[in-house]
Amino acid sequence: MSGAFRLPPGLDLLQAAAVDRNRPLSFRFNGKAYRGLRGDTLASALLANGVRLVGRSFKYHRPRGILSAGAEEPSALVHLRSGARQEPNIRATQIELFEGLSAASQNCWPSVDWDVSSVNDLLSPFLPAGFYYKTFMWPPKGWMFYERFIRKAAGMGTATREADPDRYEKMNAHCDLLIVGAGPAGLAAAAAAAESGARVMLVEEQAALAQSYAASDDRVEGQSLAGWGSGLAAQLAGNPKVTLLPRCSAFGIYDGGLVGLVEQVNDFVPEPDHRAPRLRLWKVRAKGILLATGAIERPLVFGNNDLPGVMLAGAVRRYLRQYAVLPGREALVFTTGDEAYATAFDLKSAGANVTLVDARAEPAQGLRDWLRDAGIEVISGAVVTRALGGRQLTGADVATWDSATQEITGGHRRLPCDLLAVAGGWQPCVHLHAHLGQRPAYAADAQAVLPPRDLPAHIFSAGACNGTRDLGACIAEGEVAAGRALGSLGLAPVVPRFVVAAQDPNSPCLPLWEVPGAGRAKKFVDIQDDVTAKDIRLAHREGYVSVEHLKRYTTLGMGTDQGKTSNLNGLAIMAQARGEEISQVGTTTFRPPYTALSMGALTGAARGRHFHAIRRTPMHDWHLANGGRMVEAGLWMRPRWYESNGKTITEAYIKETDHVRQKVGMVDVSTLGKIDVQGPDAGEFLNRVYVNGFGKLPIGKARYGLMLREDGHVMDDGTTSRLDEHHFYMTTTTANAAKVMTHMEYYLNVVWPDLKVRLTSISDQWGGMALSGPLARTVLESCVEGQNLSDEGLPFMGVAWARIAGHRVLLLRISFSGELAYEIHADSNCCEAVWCAVLEAGRPHDIIPYGTEALGALRIEKGHVAGPELDGRTTLADIGLERMASSKKHFIGEQLAKRPAMTDPKRPSLVGILPKDPKAVLKGGGLLVKENKVVPHSEILGHLTSFTYSPVMKSNIALALVKDGKARLGENLYVADAVRNSHQEVTIVDPVFYDPKGERLHV
Repeated sequence: MSGAFRLPPGLDLLQAAAVDRNRPLSFRFNGKAYRGLRGDTLASALLANGVRLVGRSFKYHRPRGILSAGAEEPSALVHLRSGARQEPNIRATQIELFEGLSAASQNCWPSVDWDVSSVNDLLSPFLPAGFYYKTFMWPPKGWMFYERFIRKAAGMGTATREADPDRYEKMNAHCDLLIVGAGPAGLAAAAAAAESGARVMLVEEQAALAQSYAASDDRVEGQSLAGWGSGLAAQLAGNPKVTLLPRCSAFGIYDGGLVGLVEQVNDFVPEPDHRAPRLRLWKVRAKGILLATGAIERPLVFGNNDLPGVMLAGAVRRYLRQYAVLPGREALVFTTGDEAYATAFDLKSAGANVTLVDARAEPAQGLRDWLRDAGIEVISGAVVTRALGGRQLTGADVATWDSATQEITGGHRRLPCDLLAVAGGWQPCVHLHAHLGQRPAYAADAQAVLPPRDLPAHIFSAGACNGTRDLGACIAEGEVAAGRALGSLGLAPVVPRFVVAAQDPNSPCLPLWEVPGAGRAKKFVDIQDDVTAKDIRLAHREGYVSVEHLKRYTTLGMGTDQGKTSNLNGLAIMAQARGEEISQVGTTTFRPPYTALSMGALTGAARGRHFHAIRRTPMHDWHLANGGRMVEAGLWMRPRWYESNGKTITEAYIKETDHVRQKVGMVDVSTLGKIDVQGPDAGEFLNRVYVNGFGKLPIGKARYGLMLREDGHVMDDGTTSRLDEHHFYMTTTTANAAKVMTHMEYYLNVVWPDLKVRLTSISDQWGGMALSGPLARTVLESCVEGQNLSDEGLPFMGVAWARIAGHRVLLLRISFSGELAYEIHADSNCCEAVWCAVLEAGRPHDIIPYGTEALGALRIEKGHVAGPELDGRTTLADIGLERMASSKKHFIGEQLAKRPAMTDPKRPSLVGILPKDPKAVLKGGGLLVKENKVVPHSEILGHLTSFTYSPVMKSNIALALVKDGKARLGENLYVADAVRNSHQEVTIVDPVFYDPKGERLHV
């Protein structure tokens, strides 16, 4: 046996039990060893071993036990596992028991039995709802002191600080009908939809479909509900068009038929298999969504109703029948309706001494006779006013009362009990129904908040989540809802197929929102967050009468359970305080997620080096092997500098920059965006995209181009080469490759669909390198085959095909450095071979590789703009390239670029910055001001965009955008950098520091 409260085999009520007595499991809780069975949850295994005290509450640190058996559990939250895999705030009711499981209570110190912070319960008169709003207002500056202690006290579980060692993955799926919930309504709907040939996905948060059916005596088509459900689940599992997802929770519904799911793939093991994900996030796009999410039993509000041993009656029945666990031997059942009578009978059948208290004065005579014949005392017209006990339940006070006046009338009686099963009715689970903005509303006849009537056309609802409690009606609703969903999709209609034996209807529950009396005992509405009925009335007195204000002032429903067992009671008590109907009070906003999610599931594989896509150039391994110090550049890894060129990054990039100016160097430019543009209208299309003309560009020539956004601001720059009459090869900046591609595809597909042009991104298929320096031609001539590299054979901005090391390459005589330079583009598969061949050819000429830091220094010396200057706010005139815009054609952004604000000469424009002290370090973002010291409210004239040390100038230099910059050449200003506490005098100069006439390009 696994525990003293485990029921022996052979009892009639255990015919559908889910536990396997032949497979015992060992586990530890709070450091103590226990035994359980395969099929247990941690909660059922603890109850089987007599463990009632599981945790402590959020605010008062009161003892907490197990209230429910599912996702609605507000109390039994534990730390699961330890070390790097420690996870807090996991419901014991949803943890499948596994061999070696280790869990611990949380929110307690030094132990759950003796928690020092339980003194808060004694201080509760001084800690009412909203006390922190009032207590910590003085002195005015005191909050910064208080905050440290408040934050330490806040929260419940403690997350690990170690890296998560497990794997997670994401999955996308499409279906005709997604059904959430495998209760009788959901299962019947799935069977009907599958029979009609639809693609169906059925989602169930429990470990197996029909698992909870064991708690029912109902029959379908002559067999037990559990047998019917198991058989139907087996049929669905064999249908290739049906996807069954047990251990999977739907946490949110979003626009466009998107539903978010989290599946526990490999979760309930000590160490998940590294070959499989622990959790899987599903993003399902469904044509139709059928919600069969069931209902949650509502607890009753009376004194000390939070003690360990107070449980929901429906949960008690599940523990008895599904897990073969007797939650208590001296049982008291407190109900306002009929359904708890079956729980009382089952408890008696399991060997417990049972008394039932019914708040109704005249419950059905047949029910009373049924229990009395079984030896169960029924006390009608009475209520439990207070539970008794310390760290667990020992008894309860019962009193007669008048349901009409809601007053205690006498007849006080104290009954011993170690289990108090409460049943206050059922609240439909409407969270998912409301995720698209529709508001559920309270219905007095159902005594529950029901789904909104105006659900979107593709969302349907069936079963207990509609307020339906009769089994036959639930199954019929599932079939009808499936038929409506399939009919809206034009699929075959559903034929009803299931017959349910007629049942006597249950009498309505008595609407009992709060039991009067109980003296000074606290009556908890939100058991997790320690919100009492008194707190709700206090919120009313202090003006927090809106349900949204009530929620935030008292924290009602703000715990990990999101108010699943507390919201309706809270709304009803506020309605009583306001003197209004519950329907007038309204409901709070339901937002995703429906249930708590692991951050790992949301992140998936996107963590560590996989946080975003990492792209490596074809020469990546060569860079690493040759001392390249890599840096992330957008999505790419690029060598920033090479250790062989200097001990520090500063030494290296200065040497690399100077070497390119004096001799020759090569840099990896594979990260440039590369787009293949083809079609009869390719030239016309490029004319419209770029501000300058490309329609008449000769074959074998390249041209520098600029493109604007629709609002007239510069979007990107790059070169485009004409390879044939209808074939162009475009390069973009590294950062904007995807943006440019999307921009051009939009215009082709939406604005100019008549143009015959096709675009293909080849950024990954092609690699590239730039060979720069006075000796570039000499090096290239010694390794190129089939191409004359003289000025006549390949002039500046010329393009030609050639071969290097036997591989076909595209040569472009263009320069980013300001020196004689060539870009060499080749297929990615052979790019490293070409790179190595060029380096080998350059060995006699002292060639070196250089990195992005030197690349930036070379372009700043030359005054070339890049990302820091093209920041989305600059115009052509701002960067001094307004004359590039053609006046003979139209282009994107042309009209808005002419707005007065865009052409104002006082706008910030591109200038060079030369410090008076050549050693003065300039940093990007420094502000340009006139004052020689930091003065409040100084006029900011501009800011630095790029900076470097220039070997040519023997000084630090920078580029900047300065108001009316062209008129300020030669003017002295100051760079104020408050972050780095510096103030440097500088001179405004022309942005081209080096070779202003461009003579070096043509050597």
